[in-house]
Amino acid sequence: MMNNKKYGIGYYPAPGTHRKWAEKDHIEKPPVWCSVDMRDGNQALVIPMSLEEKLKFYRMLLEVGFREIEVGFPAASETEFEFLRALIDGGMIPQDVSVQVLTQCREHIIRKTFEACKGAPNAIIHFYNSVSVAQREQVFRKSREEIKEIAMEGARLVKKLASEYEGNFRFEYSPESFTGTEPEYALEVCNAVLDILEPSEENNVIINLPVTVEMSLPHVYASQVEYMSENLKYREHVTLSVHPHNDRGTGVADTELALLAGADRVEGTLFGNGERTGNVDIVTLAMNMYAHGVDPGLDFSDMPRLVQIYEKCTRMHVYERSPYAGALVFAAFSGSHQDAIAKGMKYREEKNLSQWSVPYIPIDPRDISRTYDADVIRVNSQSGKGGIAYLLEQTYGFVLPPKMREDFSYRCKAVSDREHKELKAEGVLDIFKEAYFVHNSEITVADMSFRRKAGTVETEIVFAKNGKEKKVVSSGNGSLDAISNALKAFTGKHFKLKEYTEHSINGQSSESMAAAYIGIMDEGGTLYWGCGTHTDIIHASADALLAAYNMMVKER
Repeated sequence: MMNNKKYGIGYYPAPGTHRKWAEKDHIEKPPVWCSVDMRDGNQALVIPMSLEEKLKFYRMLLEVGFREIEVGFPAASETEFEFLRALIDGGMIPQDVSVQVLTQCREHIIRKTFEACKGAPNAIIHFYNSVSVAQREQVFRKSREEIKEIAMEGARLVKKLASEYEGNFRFEYSPESFTGTEPEYALEVCNAVLDILEPSEENNVIINLPVTVEMSLPHVYASQVEYMSENLKYREHVTLSVHPHNDRGTGVADTELALLAGADRVEGTLFGNGERTGNVDIVTLAMNMYAHGVDPGLDFSDMPRLVQIYEKCTRMHVYERSPYAGALVFAAFSGSHQDAIAKGMKYREEKNLSQWSVPYIPIDPRDISRTYDADVIRVNSQSGKGGIAYLLEQTYGFVLPPKMREDFSYRCKAVSDREHKELKAEGVLDIFKEAYFVHNSEITVADMSFRRKAGTVETEIVFAKNGKEKKVVSSGNGSLDAISNALKAFTGKHFKLKEYTEHSINGQSSESMAAAYIGIMDEGGTLYWGCGTHTDIIHASADALLAAYNMMVKER
């Protein structure tokens, strides 16, 4: 049975008022990005990545544009130790890239970490200890002074060993469980560490404020970050970093507000992989900036490939509704949504717009290698005439008349509803051709000719039925009218030509394929449609008329 009485506020708001972040309405520039996929993300996997998988993932991170990558906890795992050595010994760390390693503030772990980093062209030694009230009281059972001394001892040791080992080292300190710590005490510990590390122009130090467990609304964390940013010593030589988790489902909001509050750097993972509910999703963060016109400094232009490598290496699945990357995030099944998207696309084309403003789609799917036909307009029993027609037009070039769109949409939705499945573009085309083209007709046109006479068009058409041919001579106010009158005379059936449109499918050249659409109405007022394609528009029109006639006969 649920009992909310056992819970209370477990966080500590920043002292004073810290709300400058609330005056800003957008993020103006990207942070320094640090991927922790290979440490935080890897340790959260049921089957951690192998050395080969980690190498593949590492190369992908470099391609995306990460220049700081936490590659593991080398003192805790032999695989991670070997992986780091493989990167260093194999010369796989570019000069503009820093590998980051995690270590607790314990002497033997710090020493083994430096052994793993020996000879690294650029390495960030990320040391930490937990400073929260719950950890101090329940786990370590130590006073505030004793916990601070652990951090200071760690700082002294990393500073000492950095001068003894070959390599180019930088320092990062995290007061773990920052969100469960009194901000003024976290500040005291961080400043004590900074006094030892002595940040300078040549010695930039990272102070990282981890949301080890989300405990508050995002604005509370933002105020805590702003408080730390305004009160840290050596601030001009300190990179203020955040490392949000997602226990409350607000990791992205925490991070965005923290950036407004003064954070310079973000540690996170692709698609939010990590312990429990995961780390903050860097893909979402970066693409949110991109959607506001800010270059995030990370290249997600081939999102499908990124997802493929991620899923293969981690054995995780990118949820279909994950922002930007999910298989269905641009998909519109709803008829009203499809109609708005199709009209928005057409308006954009008509006006030659540079700014993106299409309804229901926050970014152009093509920017991340997604397509309109496969990813945006999706057809099922909930779809509408506008979207289905748009899919047919964009994929195959058929531009249906408005009334024909409605008839066609009912046919598509009926198939989807009956078979309980989504229709792909090729399936939509199959339905279109089956319904509106001439198929196995008992009546065919064997030959036809035309001549103009006294303002009319006369035609001689040879119809074939059941293997027997018959010539029919007829006339009309145009070629199509003459063909229609000939068909009436041959069959004895009466109908009216109500709709006719045509267009070129492949362009304006003489070799272009023409498409003709014809709607005929029977004596009861029902409209029937046909389509024909041919290099000659008269032949296309004749086929369309015959297809419409066949539909009338069949459906009556």
